[in-house]
Amino acid sequence: MRTTYALLASLLAPSALAADSPARLADSIISASPELADGPVQGYRATRSASATKTDTPLQEVPQSIAVVPAQVLEDLDISRLDRALDFAGGVAKQNNFGGLTFYSYSIRGFSTGELYRNGFAINRGSYPSPDAGSLERIEVLKGPAASVYGRSDPGGTVNLVTKKPKGEEFSQLKLNAGRWDRYRSSLDLNAPLDDQHDLLGRVNLAVEDNGSFRDHVDSQRRVLSPSLSWQLAPDTRLLLETEFIQQEAVFDRGIPAVNGELGAVKRSTFLGEANDGDTRTDSQLLQASLEQLLNDQWSLRLATQYLRGEMSGDASESRTLVGDQVSRILRQRDFAWHDSITQLELHGDLILGNWRHRPLVGLEYENYRNSLKYPQSATSLVYGQNIYAPVYGKDKPALVAANDFFEHTESQALSLQDQIAFSERLHGLFGVRLERFEQRAENRSTGSEHSQLKDVVMPRAGLLYQLTPQVAVFTNASQSVRPNTLGSQSQVFGPEKGIGYETGLKLDLLDGRLGANIALFHIDKENVLTADPANPGEQIAAGEARSRGVDLQLSGQLSHAIRLIAAYAYVDAEVTKDNTLAEGSPLLGVAKHSGSLLGVYEFQDGRLRGSDVGAALNYVGDRSGQAGSDFELPAYSTVDLLAHYQASDDLRLGLNLNNLFDRKYYERSYNSVWVMPGEPRNLSINLTLDL
Repeated sequence: MRTTYALLASLLAPSALAADSPARLADSIISASPELADGPVQGYRATRSASATKTDTPLQEVPQSIAVVPAQVLEDLDISRLDRALDFAGGVAKQNNFGGLTFYSYSIRGFSTGELYRNGFAINRGSYPSPDAGSLERIEVLKGPAASVYGRSDPGGTVNLVTKKPKGEEFSQLKLNAGRWDRYRSSLDLNAPLDDQHDLLGRVNLAVEDNGSFRDHVDSQRRVLSPSLSWQLAPDTRLLLETEFIQQEAVFDRGIPAVNGELGAVKRSTFLGEANDGDTRTDSQLLQASLEQLLNDQWSLRLATQYLRGEMSGDASESRTLVGDQVSRILRQRDFAWHDSITQLELHGDLILGNWRHRPLVGLEYENYRNSLKYPQSATSLVYGQNIYAPVYGKDKPALVAANDFFEHTESQALSLQDQIAFSERLHGLFGVRLERFEQRAENRSTGSEHSQLKDVVMPRAGLLYQLTPQVAVFTNASQSVRPNTLGSQSQVFGPEKGIGYETGLKLDLLDGRLGANIALFHIDKENVLTADPANPGEQIAAGEARSRGVDLQLSGQLSHAIRLIAAYAYVDAEVTKDNTLAEGSPLLGVAKHSGSLLGVYEFQDGRLRGSDVGAALNYVGDRSGQAGSDFELPAYSTVDLLAHYQASDDLRLGLNLNNLFDRKYYERSYNSVWVMPGEPRNLSINLTLDL
């Protein structure tokens, strides 16, 4: 095995490949914490995080809501994608998934976002495919505006993926999965020291999928390679390299329509695209690197960089409007390409000034993002349409009449200042500001028109947490967000969206530390939302406003040595407060007022079943808007899933997952009443885990 890793190391070492969760070096050298912010979580309850502060900090000291979904949850539920895992974060809702090709967008606390981070770096630029859960140590959802930490982003919250890092011991694990609709997945996790001193560590995660679907003519194939290297160059110096390569072929699928505003008339399996369009292929390469240097007992330095590129190409016939029992369609030929490079330099401190402990952070960041979008398309046509009850495939392809050739370039420089202050053992403060300049340029290459804007923005935040008792802490915070708007139909650029959020809540440490809970009240306002231009029909201006308020909570940990539990609930009242087309009070798309989830697992402690477990997961999503500005709604639904694992030996584990036990017919997301994606019927999967 060492020979294999030595070969991988020699191939990957010349490239800058990975990034680590920041500010881990000092802790790893001078302390022996049982849990690290970028390390594995024991069971379901995480106690530390770096997502809110870019430092390894106890969650009980951070004056902000952070929901953590650890790898154990992903393993118990046999999850390979992110969507279902986020059901257990509270207040996270599914949005447009771009025909099933990407993670694309979701909403947190009512506000839709396309931002996704990996070890503190933005990765959901362009049309990045959904990350593979097999390489993840944990998923962390930072609630509320996080612009002072991550820069331009949406005000509802941010998802940060923490990946598995190389470790000092040698191990290898093989997982095999098979499920209904000819779904097959194989994954391998290899880890080993690459030298006798254990200064050079290597790890590789591999995954291959071949997936059918309950949807007619819809399938996908996927290959993921995620190697990483950790090199302790000196006692106070560490280099971490990490990368991810994804190849994916999938059928573009917009779902089914509602008929007269009602769902259920069209079968869940009906595919209204064109069976001979073929797959849409996505290729992406992610390279990250971080170098951490401990300067002395008080100061450390971190230099990190990321390079991300990808391409997407393929044809798709997409539904447009419903006329009787026919949907009109267009043909689109996509040819997308994106490149994004980010470099971060951070100085971290840990010092006592007077009677207060300070953990200052000074950070510089530069980003250069380029996105090319070519999608020539045909006119909307009923002749090229499809019968929603009896589709017929193989129609002649229509002529392409619109060029649709756009290029977007965003460049930014930022300075971040932050201080975590321990005023006393009970009172903690978090104060920060990010000063950012970004230049956004957009070009319509089919017409030659070009637009640009240069913006200087200030994004502050402040928070306080007071430990009332060892078990109860109260916190409050306020923060702002700024995000560049999407391009207009003629490549126009608009003033950025701006948000401000307020939050107050409780953090609970229960059952002698076995169980943790977070309860928060929030209020978020957002302005400069795109809306119709009353002076120029068919165009838009940045003049809309929206508001979200409510409460969310997460509970996770061990009820006993045998029972682990994770649960979440959210009440989200999100609506339009100003718009030139939508009525004031219109609900925001896809946001349920009530949603909740519960996963409980019982693990046998003694006897022949020791190490085996059984469990159940419940998920509820309430009524929600299915199309902005209309009365069309997606109905509420609830599902029940069952799981069981048998520990056949120390090295062999067998598992069963039965999803949607009662075969509920439900619809999990939509963009409008013609693009509605139904949820999966009842399905069974089996899995095998073998420690080699």
